[in-house]
Amino acid sequence: MKKKIEMKLISLGLLWLLIAPVAIAQTQNKPVQPKSGEAEIRAVLDAQVAAWNAGKLEEFMDGYWRSPDLTFFSGGRKLSGWDATIERYRKTYQAEGKEMGKLAFSDLDIQPLGGRAAVVRGRFELTMSDGKKLSGLYTLIFRRFRQGWKIVHDHTSSS
Repeated sequence: MKKKIEMKLISLGLLWLLIAPVAIAQTQNKPVQPKSGEAEIRAVLDAQVAAWNAGKLEEFMDGYWRSPDLTFFSGGRKLSGWDATIERYRKTYQAEGKEMGKLAFSDLDIQPLGGRAAVVRGRFELTMSDGKKLSGLYTLIFRRFRQGWKIVHDHTSSS
């Protein structure tokens, strides 16, 4: 009886020695999982902040859907299209005597709407060179396209 138990233990030990390296190798060779939609959207917003703070408005606009169907609501006005949206930004922040300031986003709330869309709510703050701060809330609708996540609707209100 004692020999049977010893043989079973030895067999289990040998089996474990054979299986363990395979199991370890499988966990080490797992493919990297793609970013979640939320992580990809955060990356778009982070890239927008970096571009804005570098004074690169066109790069900031890469986060928006380059389409005449893009909508932008702010200050009681409705704009349609990427071209109208970038022109508004240029007039507001890059015209003579204007500045872009330093942008920060906070209080992000990303809610997926299936696998191809999401609603993003948050707060923005612009700090100007004189220390003045402009802030407000925004709601963005993102859609996933072949080239990645893009803002298809932006509703921004200032405090």
